[in-house]
Amino acid sequence: MKPASTTDARLVRAFFLALAFTVHPGMLHLQHRLEGTMTDSPLNSRTAIITGSNSGIGLGIARSLAAAGADVVLNSFTDTADDHALAASLANEFGVTARYIKADMSKPAECHALIEQAGGCDILVNNAGIQYVAKIEEFPQDKWDAIIAINMSSAFHCSAAALPGMYARGWGRVINIASAHGLTASPYKSAYVAAKHGVVGLTKVTALEAAGQGVTCNAICPGYVLTPIIEKQIPEQMKTHNMDRETVIKQVMLARQPSGEFATTQQVGGVATFLCSSAADQITGTTISVDGGWTAL
Repeated sequence: MKPASTTDARLVRAFFLALAFTVHPGMLHLQHRLEGTMTDSPLNSRTAIITGSNSGIGLGIARSLAAAGADVVLNSFTDTADDHALAASLANEFGVTARYIKADMSKPAECHALIEQAGGCDILVNNAGIQYVAKIEEFPQDKWDAIIAINMSSAFHCSAAALPGMYARGWGRVINIASAHGLTASPYKSAYVAAKHGVVGLTKVTALEAAGQGVTCNAICPGYVLTPIIEKQIPEQMKTHNMDRETVIKQVMLARQPSGEFATTQQVGGVATFLCSSAADQITGTTISVDGGWTAL
């Protein structure tokens, strides 16, 4: 049996550190101070671009990749002092290079510009997404177009811009953030479900085209993840259903998630970090569900 490489061992360590962050954020900071440097980290010298990453799942993934030593590029459609301060805080916390680049993922030219401005992309995480809920016959055309553009087409445009560089270097990772709704469906979410199914299909095509070139492409399919957006919905649901917090979470929000628990952004980030390891070299063209059993139903 071939012994595990030092790099693999470090990446496994980073994976578990990312999960440990779920328990206490200070654990990661303490680990970095004890080690004193990130120069021996498993993703050192890799640059990761994460779209839609100034909060929620995208930020959780950026944190996990930075903890593993990757330089990170944060992105959203805003360009505020807080956006750039967030990048600076990641650089300071993890000892990596972190930047923020504004790009509107609804616009193909800005998708390509994001990759170009970053100056290189070893790991691309297509995470940007929006949501709107309505019956098909009442669904606004502009909302449909925006969801398809941001949730699906941006993944194509960013991948098209990033893949040539990955091929040239002989290594790369494309990680598409799909959804449980990329594998199943719910009423009133026609655009979101269509887009996420499209992302899963794009993942398979990308993997086939990249096969044999050191580049993999996979989709992570989260169920309900406790993000700031979801957190804000809890009081609204409590009022609508006249339930306390725990009841509305269990009986309404997580009714389709058998574990009865939200996934966390750190858990999704840990899966993304694993997909960047050499242990995942032969994992490509597939989906990984982080949904508490949702899609097992």
